Amino acid sequence: MPQKAPIALIGAGVIGRTHIDRLQQSSRARLCAIADPTEAGRALAGAAGVPCYASHAELLAAQRPAGAIVATPNATHVPVALDFLAAGVPVLVEKPVAGTVDDARRLVEAQSSHGVPVLVGHHRRHNPILQRARQLLDEGRLGRVVAAQAMATFLKPDAYFEATWRRQAGGGPVLINLIHDIDMLCFLLGEVRAVQAFASSATRGFEVEDTAVASLQFASGALGTVMVSDTATAPWCWDFCAGEQPQYPRQAVNSHFIAGTHGSLSLPDLSLWHYAGDRSWHAEMTRSQTAVHAADPYTRQLDHFVDLIEGHATVPLCSAADGLRTLAATLALHDAAVRGATVALG
Repeated sequence: MPQKAPIALIGAGVIGRTHIDRLQQSSRARLCAIADPTEAGRALAGAAGVPCYASHAELLAAQRPAGAIVATPNATHVPVALDFLAAGVPVLVEKPVAGTVDDARRLVEAQSSHGVPVLVGHHRRHNPILQRARQLLDEGRLGRVVAAQAMATFLKPDAYFEATWRRQAGGGPVLINLIHDIDMLCFLLGEVRAVQAFASSATRGFEVEDTAVASLQFASGALGTVMVSDTATAPWCWDFCAGEQPQYPRQAVNSHFIAGTHGSLSLPDLSLWHYAGDRSWHAEMTRSQTAVHAADPYTRQLDHFVDLIEGHATVPLCSAADGLRTLAATLALHDAAVRGATVALG
């Protein structure tokens, strides 16, 4: 029986615990160590039966894992990942890939220099629903994509904001939640070239936004709109619709819509609308639907990471460069909302 790849976890917070769970269920990878300075981190390591180190540097000095999952605070993603790359250890870096565009560029350059795999944790790319949508687009089933819409509307409870950082700039739904939807659109439609946006904190009155809307211009010429609010009693968000995580009650609605010259697609139900005969707004439309097999995107992401480690895959589904592009578009949205101007991306 093949040996499981030993994977180290750096950062044992909320998303870190998700990775621990998937590692413990995996047939191809195993948790070999945790680096986390907190008592909670030490408790998790003890429960998992693996050593716990106060820092990733201590872990690297003690052992050499086959790969490392970096789930630390955003600003530390790149410094931690760079140390592993320098040691020749592939990394799965949680989203957002970095705290700044400049740091993300450093990671892209380091990956190119070291030639060691980097996978960014935009896990939705591993969902069979999104991969089937990408296939339909690549096959030209929609013709030329002209517009897209993504909604992320939900209600976070008051207790969520007891942590101070969640009430401060940078801790809001744009960087925590909407970045996933922007990455989905980048995965399906390509690079974002310019952004216009508005943000509001009128409902809660915190420093951080509670609602934001934006218009996106893609390099292909397609246009998109995105909307996020964590103060809305509404079901239109991927977490509710796609059934990826059982802690959210699943809703039978859609949250993402893509319109093309020859067809349109709604997600996550994968309904494709098109004309079977004459193409005219007077003609009847036909609806077809794909039913894909359900699969946990975090499990598929971990399997893909092992494929990259073992050389069975050479192109990350979400590379450091992909993570950079998504981060740049998301930060541009913030910038556009503050400045009240169109922000162009290089």
